[in-house]
Parts: sequence; structure tokens; C-alpha cells
Amino acid sequence: MKWSIRRATRAAHKFPDNVEQVCEQAGYRMAAAIRDLNMPDGAFLVNMDQTQIVYAMGPEGTWNERGVKQVTVSGKDEKRAFTLCVGVSASGEALPFQAVFAGKTDASCPSKKSPFYDTAMQKGFKFVPSGVTGNYWSNQKTMQLYVSQILAPYFERHRKRIGRPKQRCALQLDCWSVHRSDEFRTWMKKNYPWIILLYVPGGCTPL
Repeated sequence: MKWSIRRATRAAHKFPDNVEQVCEQAGYRMAAAIRDLNMPDGAFLVNMDQTQIVYAMGPEGTWNERGVKQVTVSGKDEKRAFTLCVGVSASGEALPFQAVFAGKTDASCPSKKSPFYDTAMQKGFKFVPSGVTGNYWSNQKTMQLYVSQILAPYFERHRKRIGRPKQRCALQLDCWSVHRSDEFRTWMKKNYPWIILLYVPGGCTPL
């Protein structure tokens, strides 16, 4: 069968039964937003998501076909890790990264003496402690910091580029509980009413 032992790279995923329909409807909603907001180019639409970065992989693995790049497994363990928040615009421009580390203070983040620390700062990277949660996952606080420290300045730069200081913009997120919470949505409406929120349908993020 040309199979060999392979390390797991992602958890098994189940899509909605009507996945094609919900993805098509999401596409229509995005197209309507681009039209209604009169976006001049893709710089004003950003997709953002979180991903776990593991320091040292454990010995878990499974059998799979040789040469495949993605290996699915259920119940994959988390090891020592941090959360990387990655955003990219529809124009193909990557935004600076936010990295979330377990801890309450900046002491839990990389040292200023770390290799390439200055390079990361020059590129606009943000290292933040998760706060009181006791883990390295994103939360309300870190999401608000992402918007205020990374996303809004990015949009402001492109507003200035096109000479439209009031140009409205859009942020596309998945349906994670923090992203769709009343707390986050209310905070966005109060502080950044010119950034609308679009959502990837639940269970459809890989698509």
C-alpha cells in the first residue's frame, strides 16, 4: 500500500452536511461586503487566525501513505507551545505576527537578548503574555491587542496610501467563541466601528 509511519500534523475534521451551500453563502456575504464598503483593493480585507506552535514534538505518530504532507489523527496531544496569530490581506500582504505566551508578565515572552529579537521588532511583531488564564491561548485581551496594535495600524497605513481617511475595512475570522462573543463584538463596535467582522462558517475553516 506504500504506507509508512508518519507524524500527526492535524486533528481529524468533520465538515457540515451542507458544506457547499454554507460556503457559497459565505462567499456571497463577502462579495456584498466588498461592494457595500467600496473597497478599492484587497488591502482592506484581512483574514486572521491562530495556530499552535509547539517547541518540541512528542513521539506521537500514525501510519499513513509515504509522501503525503498532512497526516490526520484524533486526540493529538499539546506540548509546550505558544499561539501565533497570523493575518493576511486579500492583496497577499502578510501582517506582523502576534505571539501569545503563557504567563502574566513580559517575563514569559522571549528575552530582548534572543537571536533575531531586534529583527522581529523591526517587522512589527508583538510578543504578549496571555495574562491570568494560565495558558498560552489567545483570549479577549490578546485579541483586542491584535486589533489595536497590528490590524488597525495596518488599515490606517493603507487608508493614507489611497487618500481615504474614512475608508471602511473588514476582518474575517472563524467561529471561535472569543471571535463571535458579545464582549469582542461590542468592543469592536465601540472602538473600531469602521472595521466590520465577517465569519467563516462553522466547521469550514480548512476550506
